[in-house]
Amino acid sequence: MNDSFMDAVNRAIVSELLKDGRATYHEVGKAVGLSAPAVKRRVDLMMARGEIAGFTVRVDPHAMGWTLEGYVEIFCSGIVSPKVLERDFAPIPEVVRVSTVTGDADAIVHVMATSMEEIERTVERIRTVTHVVKTRTALVMSRVVDRPGA
Repeated sequence: MNDSFMDAVNRAIVSELLKDGRATYHEVGKAVGLSAPAVKRRVDLMMARGEIAGFTVRVDPHAMGWTLEGYVEIFCSGIVSPKVLERDFAPIPEVVRVSTVTGDADAIVHVMATSMEEIERTVERIRTVTHVVKTRTALVMSRVVDRPGA
């Protein structure tokens, strides 16, 4: 990723793409005051610099059968690298994100599941990882703010 921040026009382009990743360059250009070719050049450059990592589909979790969502704080023995966390938790299908964090916990694991039993099995599987000594789980009651790209 480039060390410099995006300019205001690139931020506006990204904002439009976050609203609708399938918007045409013409539609984005109309919203930000550029021609379609100018938008394409900027998007291609942002992709080349890694500022735009790719395009994806946002799916309603309920459509996937994911009716429960939770965050599991992970407390580890010793120092555990992000690569080790990735190796240990990426194979668990219910794990949708793993992040290292500040504070008492070493990492936080975002999980989504179809049932309470599946949440319980997932947390138990997380607890079996060798360096995990403790977990603390919070279940999501409702999403209040849910920005795209987050």
